[in-house]
Amino acid sequence: MTRVWLVDRDVDSRNLVTMTYATPDGERAFTRQAALDSLARRDGPTAALDVEDDRLDPVDDPETVARYAAEAERVAESHDPDDEL
Repeated sequence: MTRVWLVDRDVDSRNLVTMTYATPDGERAFTRQAALDSLARRDGPTAALDVEDDRLDPVDDPETVARYAAEAERVAESHDPDDEL
């Protein structure tokens, strides 16, 4: 299991929330989607998740790696893993 931190979230026109979690180095990411309504009815996304290594995808773009690493560091420094964001 690898700990990943919330680095991005987006809501599309269908109210589908896409949450991206990344490793602290920004090199690997995990994406999760949920309906906005379902997030409102239950606990929202947390600052971090523990994810099986085989569920992580490589991040190929160097700028995205750097952005994910910076955001993962910021979230990790200011939130406990179970904090709702």
